[in-house]
Amino acid sequence: MFTDWRQWTGRHPRTVDVVMAVLLWALAVFSSMLTDARIVRAPTLAFSLAAAVPPVVLLLGHRRYPRTSVVVTTVLGAALGLMGAAIGFDPSPSVAGAALVALYLLALRTDHRTTTVYTAGAAVALLIASAAWGGVPLLRPDQVGLVSCVLLAGAVGESVRSRRDHLTAVEARAELAERTREEEARQRVDEERTRIARELHDIVAHHIALAHAQAATAAYLLRSKPDQAQEMLDQLAGTTSSALRELKATVGLLRREGDPETPLEPTPGLARLPELIASFEHTGLVVSVSVEGEARPLPPGADLTAYRVVQEALTNVTKHSGSATASVRLGYSRRLLTLTVSDDGHAPPAAGEPGYGLIGMRERALSAGGRLAAGHRADGGFEVTTELPLETAEPGRNDGDDDNGENEERTAR
Repeated sequence: MFTDWRQWTGRHPRTVDVVMAVLLWALAVFSSMLTDARIVRAPTLAFSLAAAVPPVVLLLGHRRYPRTSVVVTTVLGAALGLMGAAIGFDPSPSVAGAALVALYLLALRTDHRTTTVYTAGAAVALLIASAAWGGVPLLRPDQVGLVSCVLLAGAVGESVRSRRDHLTAVEARAELAERTREEEARQRVDEERTRIARELHDIVAHHIALAHAQAATAAYLLRSKPDQAQEMLDQLAGTTSSALRELKATVGLLRREGDPETPLEPTPGLARLPELIASFEHTGLVVSVSVEGEARPLPPGADLTAYRVVQEALTNVTKHSGSATASVRLGYSRRLLTLTVSDDGHAPPAAGEPGYGLIGMRERALSAGGRLAAGHRADGGFEVTTELPLETAEPGRNDGDDDNGENEERTAR
């Protein structure tokens, strides 16, 4: 009900102003009807007309000129009290009612400093005027009450404005927090979608490249060396089965927690590097692996990144380089793993934008807190170099970054 009343007053501001002015006038007139002996008498016409002036000024000017309204209503209230004897009534604090309301409305619409200045000025002016119209300079109860009402009007208006501003700030913070949560949720969804897309790309590209090479070799050997062709077809079946398993494991990430069909296979890492190398050697690619420094465990994200980078780089060797040999070097330092995959192929540099393989490898390295460089070597072949932290780091940061950008990708493949 209170909310409905506030909505109604918001829709009819002028009606509220008129009602307020009438009430102020009625209060001033009623107070003039009481004598010191509490004898009720009829108000004079002159006072009734004069008492209507301050509320009318307040009605006409408080919305557009709140400061001027305070000054004018204060002056009119003081003048009305000074003219009390001349127009036939005993002055009372009610003659300053319009000034009190003007102060309250001023406090609602301005700042603390303005409210303080105008409240103090109105209190002083009305106190001096009340001392003059009472004929006795000493403070009387009605004078104290008048000053207290002036100060109270400013304080109440200030309090209401402060609470309103506080509620507005709380609502703004809540709205900002809601938008931030939605943006963060969308960002997390986008990051997860990108991560799964990288996983699917790496899995599909790797196994399809192997399957293609094995199928082509089996077709070549089918007539001349059927035994070797059968062995290659068996390897092809293993490659496709491995592809299905990894696809099921990756798509299983999208299932709900507790789904019995969700695969429980561990995330691949460098521990499965020999198995990965063997799968490429079945296609005829000779891969050498060398380790420098003392091997140390990687964080799970960096371990998966290292495995996928080797997988994608060797897949690119199989598809693009025309090389029969490749090398994988693992260099362990105190804080970094430097992973290098190179070949001695002589395929010409590809023109245009880099493929999704290089983009995916770079994104993986950045998400693990490392960096990646890829390009053609001066003496022939292609090389991919990745640096990954051996400790968990913030995505996109690496303590080994330099200002020269020497590890940036030099040539799009």
